[in-house]
Amino acid sequence: VSFSPWMYVSIFCIQFIGLLLPYPMANLVLDVAMLLIYLGIEVIRLFFGTKGNLCQQKMSLGISVALTFPSSMMASYYLLLQTYMLRLEAIMNSILLFFCGSELLLEVLALAAFSSTDRI
Repeated sequence: VSFSPWMYVSIFCIQFIGLLLPYPMANLVLDVAMLLIYLGIEVIRLFFGTKGNLCQQKMSLGISVALTFPSSMMASYYLLLQTYMLRLEAIMNSILLFFCGSELLLEVLALAAFSSTDRI
């Protein structure tokens, strides 16, 4: 499984913050658990998005569209609600939300294109 650069930066930042700042243990566990949940959602979302686009399968692309919303919510959590945040994380999460929105728009357009080719 190929991880995104965002995942590497987030893991590094949580380790960095956890070692240098007085991070409450409950919050550290929550942030790490949320990161692992996000990793699972993002890997599945990208897999179905790629498969749906390459094979022109509406179901796979629809699953990817549906998983875009939890993915965006997790990115918003790391942008707004994380216990400690570095400026690097804020910039990366803002870029991530922009790309999630762009992917959602392109997935919906691809679904519309795939649906129109079924009718012909």
